[in-house]
Amino acid sequence: MHPPTRRSLFALGGSALALAFTTNLADPWTAHAGVKGDYPFRLGVASGDPLPDRVILWTRLAVDPLQPLGGLPYNKIRVDWEIAKDEAFTRRAGHGSVWANPEYGHSVHIDAKGLEAGREYFYRFRAGGEISPVGRTKTAPSPRSRPDTLRLAFASCASWQDGYYTAYRHLAEEEPDVVLHLGDYIYEYGIVPTGGNRKTPVPEQFRVQCDTLDRYRVQYGLYKSDPDLQAAHQRAPWIVTWDDHEVLDNWAGPYGPGGEVTEQDYLVIRANAFRAYWENMPIRVPAVQGPDARIYRRFTFGDLAEFNVLDTRQYRDDQVCGDGQQVDCAERLDPARQMLGAPQEKWLLDGLGASRARWNVLAQQIAMIQLDYDPGPAQQLSMDLWDGYKAAKDRLINGMVERRVSNPVVLTGDIHYNLAGELKTNFDDPASPTVGVEFVGTSISSGGNGNPNTGLPPGGSDPANPHLRFSSYQRGYVSCEVTRSQWRADFKVVPYVDRPGAPVSTRASLLTLDGDPGLHAV
Repeated sequence: MHPPTRRSLFALGGSALALAFTTNLADPWTAHAGVKGDYPFRLGVASGDPLPDRVILWTRLAVDPLQPLGGLPYNKIRVDWEIAKDEAFTRRAGHGSVWANPEYGHSVHIDAKGLEAGREYFYRFRAGGEISPVGRTKTAPSPRSRPDTLRLAFASCASWQDGYYTAYRHLAEEEPDVVLHLGDYIYEYGIVPTGGNRKTPVPEQFRVQCDTLDRYRVQYGLYKSDPDLQAAHQRAPWIVTWDDHEVLDNWAGPYGPGGEVTEQDYLVIRANAFRAYWENMPIRVPAVQGPDARIYRRFTFGDLAEFNVLDTRQYRDDQVCGDGQQVDCAERLDPARQMLGAPQEKWLLDGLGASRARWNVLAQQIAMIQLDYDPGPAQQLSMDLWDGYKAAKDRLINGMVERRVSNPVVLTGDIHYNLAGELKTNFDDPASPTVGVEFVGTSISSGGNGNPNTGLPPGGSDPANPHLRFSSYQRGYVSCEVTRSQWRADFKVVPYVDRPGAPVSTRASLLTLDGDPGLHAV
């Protein structure tokens, strides 16, 4: 008798597959599988969107991640899952079975409910007689609790062909309470035959830019095959949002790149991109069925911190003055221009006004502090950042002042630089009141190795941007320790990404104090 192939294995009906799962009726999780196939968990496991009583558990079945359906037939496949209070799974907290459907790329999103607030859990999946790696996750504290500390990390911008994801590995080793990913999880660009800085050849199908659902799926398959990214997902729950490269560079609301891509074609591309994003992320939103998807949402960690996760792409007006960096662009001052869109802006300001948290966080994509790129007297600003939407920025900052929001902290990605700056009511007047702070994290790999010899030392002064307190052009992530008295941000950097195994170090540490908006170098 010939052994079963992976296609015969994954074509098993429900009753036959159930039998294969219960070879050892005492413990099907540790039983020797009745049949074996190719390993289906090559994209790892993940958790996300932690609430006090639940968390999303994710996996996506694939035996060949570089194929649109992961090398699996167009059949639904049963997946068992369990979550426990210990890594040995002797104290199970929940379990069940679901179908991984081919319509969703055989992805699985489990909203594991009935959990205890503010505690560590471990989870795993089983499919086709194979068991997934064990993931670690953690629920949020109770809304009525008064936590003393919160440990988090945030990251963004991970171009696969620009370099290795060593920074993700170091982030995983910290085992934070939660990870915030602020966009550009993938890049839509085609990949050169040699694999860029990785020097890892990729198949012909990766040459063209992402546009179809299948093309986005294989891009995620390549990215999520990376062991360092898998480790970061496996060791902590993630809260994610997108920026531009999950769709197309600098997309803005209904506006695509123009040129040969019509508005109708662009909306199809956006729908494909949104669908692939949902399939590959541990996110608690309904399955995406078109070019619209609400992903702005809020997470509360006791009375210590509240996170407002924003979408600065889907509802914004188009960039003005031809996009890019511009001098004297009067159109950016138009009071009608929207960055968040009116409904999201109202949701954000209403939530900030009602918050009882000590630290109120905006987890978002693009720099809010003013960034003048001209060291001389001219003011050269980016039309893609909040500077290109000045009225929207003023409404938000003044709205926080009017509502007396406690300790605003903005966490940002996008520009491949580490930055730390102070939020001002008037960035053109250094003496104007400081409202809060912004920490901008650099890229995981995008931009290549970076340059350790550029930037502003902690506590330094930039004449063109006097509200800036630190900058550096290196790769890495930001690790934060939040207490009732202070927020500390440690900017973690690696010296190179064009080869694996880089060490990590702390380039700078900055503090902001409860009730005292501003930044202090440690």
